[in-house]
Amino acid sequence: MVPTVYPDSRAPERLDDNAGVAKLDQDIDALYQSLPAEFTASRNALAKTLTGEPARQVKSLKKPTVVPWAVNQVYWKARPLYTQLMERGRELRAAQIASLKGKKSDVRGAIDAHRRKVGEAVHRAQQLASEAGQSPDAEQLARMFEAVSLAPVPPPDPGRFTEVVEPMGFEALAGVTPVARPVAVERAAEKKKAEEERRQRQEADARLNAATRELERAQERAQFARAALKKAEADVAAAQAEVDAARTQS
Repeated sequence: MVPTVYPDSRAPERLDDNAGVAKLDQDIDALYQSLPAEFTASRNALAKTLTGEPARQVKSLKKPTVVPWAVNQVYWKARPLYTQLMERGRELRAAQIASLKGKKSDVRGAIDAHRRKVGEAVHRAQQLASEAGQSPDAEQLARMFEAVSLAPVPPPDPGRFTEVVEPMGFEALAGVTPVARPVAVERAAEKKKAEEERRQRQEADARLNAATRELERAQERAQFARAALKKAEADVAAAQAEVDAARTQS
């Protein structure tokens, strides 16, 4: 999208009035909606229509790299999705802060909802980028959407990003005094539970192995007993035959 170019006869004498500022803002917004390959030429064309500080301001505008450009397009062309992502980010941040303060909070639910919305934003950004012949990295897109949506203060110029914004991590929660670290406690409990389950499985396996060996020994003893019984029965039969034979002869 090429910004509106003022003909010399229509160039506003004062760009600091409301109408002039609004018009310049619209033209700058248009720059960040244009294709990356068109940005520099469109920026220079807009700057030529201006003088003084507005001209210097426009000339200083940086061309976005592909990832922030794709994030910008979601803001401009899929605003409801972008707004929902920011809302999920605020909800997750609020849940984390509440949890750190020891208050009841569904952090897991907020994390899942935020993650789903980040995934939707990444998918839409890739669609818009593909239509423009661009291929932003999905992981970098996800990281930037996370960073923007979880920032303590919303970005001042959404839709005009020029560089990749990185997640802030726990420093974003500066000033919040944690009562406990629920995540760490939960992980420790899960680890302890897993270790206990592993110990119980090992003990059960050991008991099973011991019982199996005892059964095998009992089966061997029973086999020997059966063999001894058969031999004894055979001996008794032989002795009885001898007795019967002796009686017959007498």
